[in-house]
Amino acid sequence: MTKSFEEFEVYKKGILLAQLIFKIMENQAFQREFGFKDQIKRAVVSVTNNIAERSEYNNNKQLIRYLKISKGSCAEVRSMLILSRELKFCNQSEIQKSYDLSIEISQNLSNFIKYLNGKIECNKKAFLNS
Repeated sequence: MTKSFEEFEVYKKGILLAQLIFKIMENQAFQREFGFKDQIKRAVVSVTNNIAERSEYNNNKQLIRYLKISKGSCAEVRSMLILSRELKFCNQSEIQKSYDLSIEISQNLSNFIKYLNGKIECNKKAFLNS
């Protein structure tokens, strides 16, 4: 892995998602929902932090593990967006862009994981054939 995490498109999208979520949490309806706001903010920050944390180790197996954690955090963000709508903190139009972006990020993470697994398999075959 020679790229820095800042260069990964999925990381850049994660930053955008965090910005969107933090903006939504400024909504007056969330003013007294300290635990809710804290949880969704922690989940969205986890998306990018897990990508960054293990990318620095140049170990694809470890990175895959942390990409899966990021993927789980995306699902948590989506779940909390749904809850915020169902609990009438905001409406569908207020969360739609964040919801859609979280799905896109999750798909990008899946593709990244597949790519890295393919590299691991290629390296394993090359090692076995040498």
